[in-house]
Amino acid sequence: MTPRALPLVLVLLAGALVGCTDPAAEARSAPTSCGPVTATLPDTDVTPLDPAPTPALPVTVTSTDGVATTVTDAARILPVNLYGSIAEIVFSLGLGGNVVGRDTSTTFPAAAHLPVVTPAGHDLSAEAVLALAPTVVVADDSIGPPETLRQLRAAGIPVVLVAAEQTLDAVPGHVRAIAAALGVGPAGDRLVTRIEGETAAARAGVPDGPAPRVAFLYLRGTAGVYLIGGQGAGSDAMIEAAGGVDAGSAIGLAKFRPLTSEGLINAAPDVLLVMSGGLESVGGVDGLLRLPGVGQTPAGAARRVVDMDDGVLLTFGTRSGRVVRALADALHCRSPR
Repeated sequence: MTPRALPLVLVLLAGALVGCTDPAAEARSAPTSCGPVTATLPDTDVTPLDPAPTPALPVTVTSTDGVATTVTDAARILPVNLYGSIAEIVFSLGLGGNVVGRDTSTTFPAAAHLPVVTPAGHDLSAEAVLALAPTVVVADDSIGPPETLRQLRAAGIPVVLVAAEQTLDAVPGHVRAIAAALGVGPAGDRLVTRIEGETAAARAGVPDGPAPRVAFLYLRGTAGVYLIGGQGAGSDAMIEAAGGVDAGSAIGLAKFRPLTSEGLINAAPDVLLVMSGGLESVGGVDGLLRLPGVGQTPAGAARRVVDMDDGVLLTFGTRSGRVVRALADALHCRSPR
């Protein structure tokens, strides 16, 4: 999930940060010597299938909201959600030339020229969508409002909703559902094979040795929002795939919880993982170290901060294998491969 999705979960936040100390903390010897690192992809663009598939339409699919939807034309596709993952999948399927618009989270170069249909941040503008005359809208329930989706359907536009779960394990299912809706099911299978191969290779390339304990912090200094990720937040899956131990999960946290100095000190991370935009919002590494409790962690003392682009780290799209590889290199103080 991108940082833009997280405000939606703030209303679910409740309770204080709790947990117990890690009995193995003093035995760990994870790398702490390489200081701040920005994890980057060698190429931030998506890689479309070659040859590109030809949609076999019409198809009828059932959206996650139970609505049976018939797609007769994929010439003008509008893929939108809070994370940018749907557009990433559509472009990777080889159908990028058919895409007519984008959401604010879709930032990869091949889509940068497209008009944005979420001008207020993440709510769809019915007027902006209708002006593009899409022949099919592919979305999930992370985006809305629901009345806008109903308005689009009432206007005769097929709207296909897919599952909104943002995890590594969910990526193949998303790819296959989107490919089926666009009449390119076999291409979806080809793309899944590629994604799973890249992700498996990235996991296999994680170095042996002690696993660094990593805390994912969601930071929006301008809004005064400071959260720590735990089990099921999405960040935990990326950390574990990259050969780390999720510090929030290790002290019993689930999803995202408010960041407190006591909780962070208790989590005792060796590395702090943040999104680049979030790090900038608190004044960079120096500003992060001034937040309560940060300087009292092993990561703070060693200035072990890893940041990664907001539109990449938690997108859970077709570049996931590349993201895991880059994150593993950064967490383990290794030169990018």
